[in-house]
Amino acid sequence: MDNETLEDCRAVYLTAEDLRIAASILYNAYHDDPFFVDSLFTSDKAAYEQKLRAAIREELNTLWQQKQALIGLFDHERLVGLACVVTQEVPLGEGRYWHWRLKMLLGTGWQSTQALMKKESSIVELLPSKHCGILQFIALAPNEQHKGLGHKLVQAVVSWCDEQPDLDGIGVFVAQESHLQLFTQHDFVSLGDLTIGSVHGQLLFYSVQQDDSLL
Repeated sequence: MDNETLEDCRAVYLTAEDLRIAASILYNAYHDDPFFVDSLFTSDKAAYEQKLRAAIREELNTLWQQKQALIGLFDHERLVGLACVVTQEVPLGEGRYWHWRLKMLLGTGWQSTQALMKKESSIVELLPSKHCGILQFIALAPNEQHKGLGHKLVQAVVSWCDEQPDLDGIGVFVAQESHLQLFTQHDFVSLGDLTIGSVHGQLLFYSVQQDDSLL
């Protein structure tokens, strides 16, 4: 993708009308994600894919209802990527609301729901304060990858983070080397190794940049 096309992309909040396409992008991006494979897959590929769709759909709808940051990257009017940040202003991990647990239980099963909550609890425990967020999802449409848009999307996330007065930073669990390289290029640093289920990775953290002119 050339520089002119990159400049045409804009990052804005998703609307309710964008959620269906957003869920499709996330499904394709996370289909082979080590954590979801470990948490949702048994021996039936069709059942795994059904669980993954249900988990993504429920989580995306929940983040929308809880007014969390759903940042879309658009090429003109076309959604090409998105990032979803959840803050500790809403209950996470073992503190998840009962109606979220029930819907996730119906869609993915008991063990998968427990694994999803365990992941969040493991991340929250390592975050430096209670005023931090988690980058829950970040994805590009399949035909938009390897064009430089990943950097554009991560930059939109950190720019959003810097504008939040009550946020100290955001954490993200990374289990793939290519993702590690992407985030570290945007000032994410490792808080240490983290194993969730049978998946080994690192918890990366972006600390909000203080505006010296306001100090």
